[in-house]
Formats: sequence, C-alpha cells, structure tokens
Amino acid sequence: MSARAATSPASDAAHRRLAGRLVIATHNPGKLSEMRELLTPYGIDAVSAADLGLVEPVESGTTFKENARIKASAAAKASGLPAFADDSGLTVDALGGDPGIYSARWAGPEKDFRRAMQMVEDKLRERGARARSQRTAHFVSALCLAWPDGHVEEFEGTVEGTLVWPPRGEKGFGYDPMFLPTGHSGTFGEMTNVEKHGLPPRGKGLSHRARAFLKLAEACLATR
Repeated sequence: MSARAATSPASDAAHRRLAGRLVIATHNPGKLSEMRELLTPYGIDAVSAADLGLVEPVESGTTFKENARIKASAAAKASGLPAFADDSGLTVDALGGDPGIYSARWAGPEKDFRRAMQMVEDKLRERGARARSQRTAHFVSALCLAWPDGHVEEFEGTVEGTLVWPPRGEKGFGYDPMFLPTGHSGTFGEMTNVEKHGLPPRGKGLSHRARAFLKLAEACLATR
C-alpha cells in the first residue's frame, strides 16, 4: 500500500491539516455512510455532494487514484470547501484485474450488484476458476482530499481475499457478499460496520477504505 501527497507549487513540504466543514464527494449512499462513520471521531462537519446538489463529474481516469482526484477536485471547486472522495473497486486476478475501475459500471445504471456479482462468477466459471487458489482478488480504495486552491492529498489501501459463491450476507454493499478477506471466516457482506472498517480501538481497520483512511487521518486529521 502506498500514500503520497500531491501539492500545489506553494506548498510541498508537509501534509495539509484539515479542519471544519468538508464535502464528501459521493452520491453513493453506502460509501457516504462509511465515510461519515470514519470521519466522526475527528469532529468534521461533513456534507455530501448530493446534499449540495453538485453534479457528478465524468470519471475519465484510468486508475482509482485519478478518478478519486477528479471527484474531489470537482467538488472542492464547485463548493468552495475542502472535499473528500473515494474511488474503489474489486480487482480479480483471474480476470486480468477486472472489473477494477469499472466495478460500479458492471452493476449497470440501476446499480444492481447482484447482477454484477453474477457477471464476475460467470466469467470465472468460463475460465474454469473454481478452486479457491484460482479465485483470488483484492479491493482497492484510493482517497483524495482536495482544496479549492488545487492542493490535494492522496492515499491508497488494499485488502486481499478470495471470492465465494453463492454470495453470503446482506450487510455492506457492492461486491461485499462474495468477498472473503484473507484470514477471516465471514465475507464483508456478513460483517458489521465495526468488523469491516471500524477503526482502532473499536475495530481493526480491516477494509481497503479503512486502511487508506488511517493513512489519511494520520497525515491530515486531528482527533477531538
């Protein structure tokens, strides 16, 4: 996992600290809920892009990091406030990294992730990937904090696992019910929020988003 800061020419020495109001640049209810929960211990007044009526930008990047920056920068520019964005997805080794940055698009405009999980399973079966060793995958989360002046801070986290079928659990969202993180007996779809991404000391910061957020918090946030 890696973390880096991309800075404006005027500031390249240290991470910029965040305080006050923040826009969460997402229209995804599942991501919004997780991000708000992660931010709660830091006293950040978070408002969503949807609450502000901000238009979703075209995610034209070729990597998770690029798409996170596009979303955060667009929200910061439109709102005049610092903005926080995540771009994340599932990458499956046997599928050459698919669905990757297109994870949400595989669910279609109706956001049908049951359909998306079935697509993943069908493609694995086409390749004869039935054994656990042939079904390895990982979730990636790229987080970006952007300010209206163009300064950005970027962090990335991953979590390894394998894909199970049929999907298990009704918690979480997206591909969670088919993702079994390494070293655990339950899928993300079977885990509570604290089990999946709860931060220490309540949880272990297991999820890809939590792992990226821990880096972001250490660099840019202060506890109350």
